[in-house]
Amino acid sequence: MEIQYLQHLRDNPEAYPNSKFKYEIRPLNLEEIETLEQKYNNSKPFPKVLRELLYLAGESCYVFDYSVFDSMDEMQEYVREKLADYNRDIGRPFFAIDLYGGIQAFYVCLDEGDDPAVYGGVYEGTDGAYPDWNFKVAETLSGHIYSRIERHKAGENIF
Repeated sequence: MEIQYLQHLRDNPEAYPNSKFKYEIRPLNLEEIETLEQKYNNSKPFPKVLRELLYLAGESCYVFDYSVFDSMDEMQEYVREKLADYNRDIGRPFFAIDLYGGIQAFYVCLDEGDDPAVYGGVYEGTDGAYPDWNFKVAETLSGHIYSRIERHKAGENIF
């Protein structure tokens, strides 16, 4: 697969390149990506940048927390169950890319072109802290990933 949007992730595959501790990105293969597309996007291809993310780091990515799930499919199911449990509805096809503390998911909508915005959805425990349970986090997924890589390299908390 040609990498158009995520060259920075491709070129920075390790969280700690100068350390004994290795935390490298790990990919999904094209067949696994196509299976996810069938299930979560009615067999249509995902936005190009999401396909690149999954191809480069769909199994493991140091700039996102995929939680304890054994697969992207399990993570998607978990997010959809939580949304249903708390009567939340995104109302569009989406794909979760990051989880935060069991109360929030970050996701992209699958109908926003090749490099969609990143959104956050808080599905429980908002107690008025998030009047809008669903909010935009970044203008593009590629920009969000670039920013997280750079913050990591600077020693900052990326989450």
